[in-house]
Amino acid sequence: MRSYGIGQISEMFDLPISTLRYYDKEGLFPDLHHYGDRRLFSDREIEALHVIKCLKASGLEIKDIKQFMQWCSEGPSTYAQRKQLFEDRRKAVEEEMTQLQKTLDLLKFKCWYYDTAIEDGSEDRIQRMLPDKLPEEIQRFYDNGFK
Repeated sequence: MRSYGIGQISEMFDLPISTLRYYDKEGLFPDLHHYGDRRLFSDREIEALHVIKCLKASGLEIKDIKQFMQWCSEGPSTYAQRKQLFEDRRKAVEEEMTQLQKTLDLLKFKCWYYDTAIEDGSEDRIQRMLPDKLPEEIQRFYDNGFK
């Protein structure tokens, strides 16, 4: 099994060393080997870091990630709880993505709007197209962005 120093892991995950030390202090790496003041990370910790980054990116707080890691150490009896956590996070991310798509569509509409206004020198033609006579693709952006 390979092992990595904290500096290597810091570079690999683009995380400050202080963050890795904090994660260790919080118990997110229960099997991390310590040799004096050195930490040696294995493939197991690398896998854990991928999951930690995913959960953090999904909006989960460290205390909840810590709970997840605790469940992992408890074995198969916590499979259902772990799966539910991921189901909840998946749903939250899907909802956020839907909202972000609406935001992106509104931004695309407004870019088109101002490109057209600049080209025409006024907003008159656009105003005559609103709300339902826009070019097909722009209409989709408008409809989704203003829902």
